[in-house]
Amino acid sequence: MREQLFSFEFFPPQTTEGVEKLAVTRRQLAPLKPEFFSVTFGAGGSTQDRTLETIRQIKAEGYSAAPHLSCVGSTRDNISAMLNSYRDMGIKRIVALRGDLPSGMASIGEFQYANELVSFIRAQTGDQFHIEVAAYPEFHPQARSAQHDITNFRRKVQAGADSAITQYFYNADAYFRFVDACRKLGVTVPIVPGIMPIVKFAQLARFSDACGAEIPRWMRKTLEGYGDDNEAVQAFGLDVVTQLCERLLAGGAPGLHFYTLNQAAPSLEIWKRLGI
Repeated sequence: MREQLFSFEFFPPQTTEGVEKLAVTRRQLAPLKPEFFSVTFGAGGSTQDRTLETIRQIKAEGYSAAPHLSCVGSTRDNISAMLNSYRDMGIKRIVALRGDLPSGMASIGEFQYANELVSFIRAQTGDQFHIEVAAYPEFHPQARSAQHDITNFRRKVQAGADSAITQYFYNADAYFRFVDACRKLGVTVPIVPGIMPIVKFAQLARFSDACGAEIPRWMRKTLEGYGDDNEAVQAFGLDVVTQLCERLLAGGAPGLHFYTLNQAAPSLEIWKRLGI
């Protein structure tokens, strides 16, 4: 058994062409023998059917798949139905999240917080699923305080989560300090760093502004300086993210979870550089 576990995240394609491209991406990443491929669940459950279909395809290809489930727009009945579908498909791992409210949606749904969703999954299915939850080394943008956010994370673990995947970040110290703070509160589950390869600066800046992940000032200024030179952006990004991964693994991180954006090449190059 490997000491460190690696995984890759996809979003459900919207078109036939996207489905075919993602199948190619999976074939390129599969030789790395990841622990699982996860598939996101769109805001307000907007990709529910496509998430299910993508999971079905991954499973049919013989790979381990982990669907995301979200509180937003969900009811106990439809979560129960999805759990039954995934159990029948032989799925062993679930990523349980609160999720983001889409614009114009006034109510989150029957589950207000991720710990409630985790508790429900456990009550419905016992130990059928390994449950992943989210963690925020730089703290959730809506958290009242750092301590409040860590307490919320502990609540999810106490509800039955087995491990966690973090929001992406570029400051290794933030991750190590978060893990230390969790350990002091008695939280012992693995906390796997989420890794976002840098492909396009404008895209990264948009994601980061939306989710609260910090792009350190020195990185932002360097990336801005490259302008539309995507080759320079990607070369710089590969250096920075590889160094981040090296530090995380050397410091005891239990693995890495790559946010692929349905592309194989950036993650493959980082993997190659790491010599995993």
